[in-house]
Amino acid sequence: MTTTPSQTLASFAATLTFQDIPEPVIRRAENLFVDWVGSALAGKGARAVTAIERFCMAMGPVPEPTGSHTVQGAAEILMSRRTTSPYLAAMINGASSHFIEQDDVHNGSVFHPAAVVFPAVLSVAQATGRSGRDLLTAAVAGYEVGIRVGEFLGRSHYRIFHTTGTAGTVAAAAAVGNLLQLTPEQMLHAFGSAGTQASGLWEFLRDAADSKQLHTAKAAADGLLSAYLAADGFTGARQILEGAQGMAAGMSQDADPAKLTDRLGTRWALAETSFKFHASCRHTHPAADALLAVMREHDLRHADIARVVARVHQGAIDVLGAVTVPQTVHQGKFSMGTVLGLIAVKGVAGVREFEQDYLHPEVAAFRDKVEMVLDEEVDRTYPARWIGKVTVHTNDGRVLDGRVDEPKGDPGNTLSREEIEQKVSRLAAFSGAASASDMAAFYAWAWRLADHPHVGRLFSGASA
Repeated sequence: MTTTPSQTLASFAATLTFQDIPEPVIRRAENLFVDWVGSALAGKGARAVTAIERFCMAMGPVPEPTGSHTVQGAAEILMSRRTTSPYLAAMINGASSHFIEQDDVHNGSVFHPAAVVFPAVLSVAQATGRSGRDLLTAAVAGYEVGIRVGEFLGRSHYRIFHTTGTAGTVAAAAAVGNLLQLTPEQMLHAFGSAGTQASGLWEFLRDAADSKQLHTAKAAADGLLSAYLAADGFTGARQILEGAQGMAAGMSQDADPAKLTDRLGTRWALAETSFKFHASCRHTHPAADALLAVMREHDLRHADIARVVARVHQGAIDVLGAVTVPQTVHQGKFSMGTVLGLIAVKGVAGVREFEQDYLHPEVAAFRDKVEMVLDEEVDRTYPARWIGKVTVHTNDGRVLDGRVDEPKGDPGNTLSREEIEQKVSRLAAFSGAASASDMAAFYAWAWRLADHPHVGRLFSGASA
């Protein structure tokens, strides 16, 4: 009998072991894990994230009488350091880690793996007493599956659907399924249950709605649910990805099943994943880096610039074009003009700059000088490459072109561990979720993650 792409992918995810994974990929996975923790901490205090946490705590295990920060359960809510069931912890941490817009991204699939994979595997590893090696192996399985599902669904899918919510549900199922040691057949059923729940639509951007946090919360939690159900004999569609009434049939016009099994075990897609340097939608990063390069090369100030043309791919127009004048900080992160305005006026588009200055008069004035246009080369190479190109018109009549072939954070222009620590510490300090001493202890532990026989809690006690 012919083996389907879904079967091949499920078998890979179920049978992947730590020994199968090259050491550089393990090191990269550790880097991505530490980077993710920063984003999960940074969601503390965000209204949308807090709403999801309140719901989960109301619906979850009953608090013990010994203290307000101790509840029944074995999985940690990173931003508050309370504990709850793995399912609810995955939901809360998933919501939290996609709020600040600094979680990782895989270019080719236009997918944010960390925000859905790590919340799920951390909560299950903590609840089941698994090792650091087990967590890392499961995370790699989730990344490899989710990235390939995103690539399979294609560019047409991303125009309407938030791939992190859709492919992310399957990624979380693969990761937790590996941790639970599902058989290949059980993993296939986990995919089926995950795919039938997969969702996430971009319409929320037009209203500055909170749905993006729900996308990652549900993807992490529903992937976990799918794996646990499969372990208990619950069945799912065997070809939920490529079947006649599966995900691709309903969500894509250019799906390519060959991408589901692309060089499994030899091409490690996790190693292709990028860190996010700016605290904004990744579609803004190439142009932001290109503008920064032009301003530095020609010693320009924002007042010297009359107009900026950001030359982008169609995906950037599809996602960012809905935002003209942002109504919230989060919506400002999806405004090309606002991001370039912060770069020009403040020199950086970080979490504090967005929080304090996204509507600053000088930033708003610069925002109105920015135009996005479709660039044939940029669009042709996307999503494999995210080239940044801008044309800057100065007040004294000069026309200056800027280009960046690999934005800061891409594998060829990556962050060092020192830079990752600096970024994560900034995020923790921004939200007040952890002190400098908390973070120093975490780094000492996390850089030896593969050596720990039990994952346990990352932080202790009430949050800072």
